[in-house]
Amino acid sequence: MIKVNNLSKTYNGTTVLKIDSLEIKKGESFGLVGNNGAGKTTFFSLLLDLIQPSTGNIINNNIQVNTSEAWKPFTASFLDESFLIGYLTPEEYFYFIGDLRGQNKADVDALLATHEEFFNGEILKNKKYLRDLSKGNQKKVGIIATLIGNPDVIILDEPFANLDPTTQFRLKKIIKDLANNPEVTVLVSSHDLQHTVEVSDRIVAMHKGEVVKDIQTSEETLKELELFFAV
Repeated sequence: MIKVNNLSKTYNGTTVLKIDSLEIKKGESFGLVGNNGAGKTTFFSLLLDLIQPSTGNIINNNIQVNTSEAWKPFTASFLDESFLIGYLTPEEYFYFIGDLRGQNKADVDALLATHEEFFNGEILKNKKYLRDLSKGNQKKVGIIATLIGNPDVIILDEPFANLDPTTQFRLKKIIKDLANNPEVTVLVSSHDLQHTVEVSDRIVAMHKGEVVKDIQTSEETLKELELFFAV
């Protein structure tokens, strides 16, 4: 589904990302871990054509992302609150995204109803603008908005940050349910090793812009990653 070829990103002579080759299979639940500055967000930004690569390219379902927009209808993402529209209420934002993805109000309402527990009574029907919500509640809106229209590729950057433990538990269930669908590819980056291991079939660890580990998740994965990052 996603292929990375000789990809690099350089700023002012400093290379912040260099991935010679990487393939993420359709239906895979893919976890990306690493310290600050490892290149996780840079990789996602390149995958979403938010920045241009210095060399190489990324292919999403046979489409080169920086030369065509044909990948956008089946790809959804939430990297941070800049993806939101602060002067809209959550409902207005959900319907706006639904309209972009060919979903009517009833379609969106049906999806929202299935995530009432995740919202915990803090999102809908509160007559608050998105800019006035807490960071955690903004994140809830952004995450659920990615599910509108049943995209094939879902990209979440640090989805567990700013969420309380109960919401983190509920989010893990949402991601696991998505991962159980062989048609859906889920990419999650996080500083939290345990959460990422729990929701991923495969973990890639990055350090200073390069892939340093690529492992299938097993009972030993968390311990292996903890030992690696403890050095």
